[in-house]
Amino acid sequence: MSGICGLHHIALLCSDESRSKVFYEQLGFTVTARHERSERGDVILMMRGYGITLELFCDAKHPPRPTSPEAFGLRHLALRVDKGALDVVTDRLRAAGYCPEEPRFDSFTHEAMTFVKDPDGLPIELHE
Repeated sequence: MSGICGLHHIALLCSDESRSKVFYEQLGFTVTARHERSERGDVILMMRGYGITLELFCDAKHPPRPTSPEAFGLRHLALRVDKGALDVVTDRLRAAGYCPEEPRFDSFTHEAMTFVKDPDGLPIELHE
């Protein structure tokens, strides 16, 4: 159609490099590159997992994410979890100090799912 052949990467603004790195590592992403930009006073952390590239712009100068009411734009990042593995993933996150919601079932697909917030409040959906 237009020559688009897929998703290249997802860029996220993060306030704390180490907290965000640890969180996304808990979800199975691995750092592939780190770039300091002294002229902008930030760090870009590239992470990869499951065929997805995350580009984390780490800079505490951005305002917090509005959550109630939600602002326009990206609502959440949804990651597919292997069938039957949702409890394994949420248990691992709880053990690392994160607070995933209790699993529930998608009202349209009836698949198990839950949400957990990253260190800056971005909702991450985990969906079987």
